[in-house]
Amino acid sequence: MKKTVLSILFITAFSTGVFAQKKAINEEVKATIDLINVKEDKVLVTVLAPEFGKSEVIYQIPKTVPGTYSTDDYGKYIEGFKAFDKKGKELPVVKSDDNTWKISNAKSLAKITYLVNDTYDIETGRGFGKEEVFSPAGTNILAGKNFMLNNHGFVGYFNGKTDVKYTLNVSHPENLVGTTSLLDTDKSATNDVFTVSRYFELTDNPIMYSKPDFETFTVDGMEILFSVYSPNGVHSAKSLLPDLEKMMRAQKAFLGKVNSNKQYTVLLYLSDMEKNDAKGFGALEHHTSTTVVFPEAMPANMLGQQLIDVVSHEFFHILTPLCVHSKEIHYFDYNNPKMSKHLWMYEGVTEYFANLFQINQGLIDEDEFYQRMVGKIGNAAKMNDTMSFTVMSANVLEKPYKDQYLNVYEKGALIGMCIDIIIREKSNGERGILDMMQKLSAEYGAEKPFNDEELFDKIISITYPEVGAFIKTHIEGTTPINYDEFFAKVGVGKGKIQVPMNPFLKNETTPLVTINSATKEIIVRSDLEINELMKSLGMKGGDIILAVNDVNYNLDNIYEMIMSSQDWKEGDAVSIKIKRDGKEQTVAGKVKLTMAEVEGYQQIDASKTKLKEAWLKG
Repeated sequence: MKKTVLSILFITAFSTGVFAQKKAINEEVKATIDLINVKEDKVLVTVLAPEFGKSEVIYQIPKTVPGTYSTDDYGKYIEGFKAFDKKGKELPVVKSDDNTWKISNAKSLAKITYLVNDTYDIETGRGFGKEEVFSPAGTNILAGKNFMLNNHGFVGYFNGKTDVKYTLNVSHPENLVGTTSLLDTDKSATNDVFTVSRYFELTDNPIMYSKPDFETFTVDGMEILFSVYSPNGVHSAKSLLPDLEKMMRAQKAFLGKVNSNKQYTVLLYLSDMEKNDAKGFGALEHHTSTTVVFPEAMPANMLGQQLIDVVSHEFFHILTPLCVHSKEIHYFDYNNPKMSKHLWMYEGVTEYFANLFQINQGLIDEDEFYQRMVGKIGNAAKMNDTMSFTVMSANVLEKPYKDQYLNVYEKGALIGMCIDIIIREKSNGERGILDMMQKLSAEYGAEKPFNDEELFDKIISITYPEVGAFIKTHIEGTTPINYDEFFAKVGVGKGKIQVPMNPFLKNETTPLVTINSATKEIIVRSDLEINELMKSLGMKGGDIILAVNDVNYNLDNIYEMIMSSQDWKEGDAVSIKIKRDGKEQTVAGKVKLTMAEVEGYQQIDASKTKLKEAWLKG
């Protein structure tokens, strides 16, 4: 009987489909970006939709992306949005805000198409907080020459489908090569195919298409790909490689085993300031890559130093937030983001490391390191020094907190320094903040986010109660930091130090040159006594400076002239092309630096030399 009943149940179940194999549901999103048929500076994006079991679906382009801490509304650059069913019939679509499209009859949805405008063309360079996309997070469409694909600006997501497989096809001109940390599985010359496990991975891997100009090198098992786009051929990957490689090797030595990346890509876009081009300079981090934007007119030595300072900051993000981060970041909501309260760590500690590793690895000396920290103290003093850092961080997308964001690179870095000194003092120099971050990395890692409210307790448990007191008073609290108190712990205090003045400045606030606004010419001032360098070169007040070391300068790039000369060393060769009484001539000689006495930091307590050395060199 039991057997008979079982047979009947089996037959019934089979006939009713209980045991019948269910039809597999297509969950994959396939997107195609056409970089060949560019029309009116716009590219066509086609997205093949997965299957939906409901009548309406929502497609969104990000409002905000990780690492920017700003509202950018990438959907504003999308136009001509259309949805089609499997027979090619257009489906009803309603755009509900800048970044959201509601599609009806979604059960029959086959694909969507739209055109994308880029952000670089319309940038004004007005700076952070001016409702403008930060260039390293932006997009560029320059037909046949360059495409900067920050993928969040081209491909969006269907609600509820951010954790499904994405396949990205990019058709491109044969003479352009895409550089990225993603693996191209299509070996054809005009099409690339990239497959990722979820939407975040797509947005986390930018791609730059341009004529091949890249170099590769390996550091302790990690392959570095360095790709450069210089529109006028001023710079190249080969010429800039030594500075980048020096920096990367120093960083790997500083980090030790904490970094396990097997590859890393640096995409450097150099902007043509004579045209409508990117004007937001800096970099944006990703797990295995960094996008960098600087002006092409920047002199090579200055650009090299910027690569060290800026790219090193982004590379250190592999520690935090990429490896140590909260649930707000791990499960990032691109259109309704909840911000973590730990910007002091994500950006502040990262910026501190970007400076500390340079003194640690011998790239800068103690005086330079102290000057950098003094600069940050001065910059932080101009911000709201009594605003809780955790409150600011959690509300950074809203006023008045968004106006204080830049303080994460100033006071945030100083917070990192103070915690480092506390840990060094309490451990007799054996450990510092890097040890703290290594332990946090081991505890969490890239795939295990922490609860925002629990981090401070974890930090205290692996460090000291004194770190907890500092957190409560100066990070969560509103009490300004007495930095002299922390410098004193390592035997460092204020004193008079000699620093070189910029060759084109009389003092910190008075330039030795002025501008003819009608002609844009740079003129040596006649109302001030010129410095020893100008005297040694035979220059006079009223001389028009046309070029320095074979680089032409005027009002448009005087800032680059001032900044590049900041790196001159005593005895360096220098040539300046001038015009005097209507005649051009070139004067040449050796750099003579004028020294100025300023208040700075230096070692004043030799009894704490061992602790200071552990702090800076340990």
